[in-house]
Amino acid sequence: MRRVLGLGLPTVWGAVAITYKLACPLAQQSGLGARIVTSAVFFAVGTGLVAHVRQALLRELRQIRAVAGAAQNVLLRPLPPRVDGLALAAGRLSATHGASVGGDLYEVAATDHGVRLVMGDVRGHGLAAIGTAAAVLGSFREAAHDEPELPLVLRRLERALDRHLRERGQADGAEAGAAAAGGSPAEEFVTVLLVEISGEGDVRALNCGHPWPYRLRGRAEPMPGGEPLPPLGPFPLPAELPLAHCGRLLPGDGLVLHTDGMEDARDAAGRFFPLGTVLSEAARAQPVSPQAVIHTVYGELLRHIGRSTTDDAALLVLRNDRRRVPLQAETGRRARTMS
Repeated sequence: MRRVLGLGLPTVWGAVAITYKLACPLAQQSGLGARIVTSAVFFAVGTGLVAHVRQALLRELRQIRAVAGAAQNVLLRPLPPRVDGLALAAGRLSATHGASVGGDLYEVAATDHGVRLVMGDVRGHGLAAIGTAAAVLGSFREAAHDEPELPLVLRRLERALDRHLRERGQADGAEAGAAAAGGSPAEEFVTVLLVEISGEGDVRALNCGHPWPYRLRGRAEPMPGGEPLPPLGPFPLPAELPLAHCGRLLPGDGLVLHTDGMEDARDAAGRFFPLGTVLSEAARAQPVSPQAVIHTVYGELLRHIGRSTTDDAALLVLRNDRRRVPLQAETGRRARTMS
C-alpha cells in the first residue's frame, strides 16, 4: 500500500500539470500574465514532487539506520554494568560517518575460568572490517567458555580468522572484487589482546600486536607483559604461547583496554593524544568510575583532534569491586595448588 501511494502521488501531480497545460484556456494564452500563472503552476507541481521524493528518501534513510543500528548492537552488544564483581563501561568511536562500529572489537565474558576480555583491532576501519570483527568476536564468545586455558582460546580465534579470510578470498574471486571488499584477504590482520582476571584479581594476558592495558591506581600505570606476539593473520602463531602475568587488580583498582586509534590520534600540529596523561587525570577521582573515565577520555580526544577521527577508537574500562581476599584463604589455596 505504501509503495502504491508513493507512486500514486507523483502521478497525480503530473496529471494535474498535464491537465492544466492541455485543458486550461489560460495555459494556451501567450500574454505575460498567463505565462506567470503557468510558471507558478509548474513551480508548485515541481516543488511538490521534490518534497515528496525528499520525504521518501528520509523515510528510507531512517529505516536503513534502524537496521544498521540493530546489526551494530548485535556485533558490539552493550556490556552489562557489572560482571562477576567488576564494574564495566565501554566506548567506541568509528571513523566511518554514520556507523558506530568499525574494525575495533571488544567483549567481556564471565566464565568458570575467570572473567575473560578481548580487545582487538582489524586492519583498516569502517564497514569493510565488520565481517572480520564479527568472525573474531563470534569465536571468542564460544571459546571463552569452552576452553580451560587462555592459549587455547587464542588458538580458536586464529582458526576462526583463518577460515573467515579463506572463505572471503573464495567469495571475492577476482582481484577487482577483493579490492572492492576492502583489500586482499591475504593482507588482512587483527591485533588481539586477551585478558583473564582471576577471582583474586590476578591479570594474565596474551597479546598479539596490541597495545598493553593500563591499571588505574590513583594514576595510570602501564601494565606491560613483555614482547607481544605477531598479529593474527599474516603468520601462524608459535607453538608455545606463554601467558604474560601483568600484575594484580586490588579492590578499587581500574583496568583500561584500548585500541591504537586512541594513542595514534593527532591534533592539527601532529601531536599524539596523551592517553596516559588523560587517564591519570581521570583516575585521581576516587573511587574510579568507569563511566566517568569513558566520558573524560572521549571528551579530551575530540577536543584534541578537533575534527572527525581518521581511525576507529575503542575503550574498555573496568573497576574491581570485589572484596579483598583474606590472607589465610589465599595462603591455603596456594598450599593446595603446590601439593
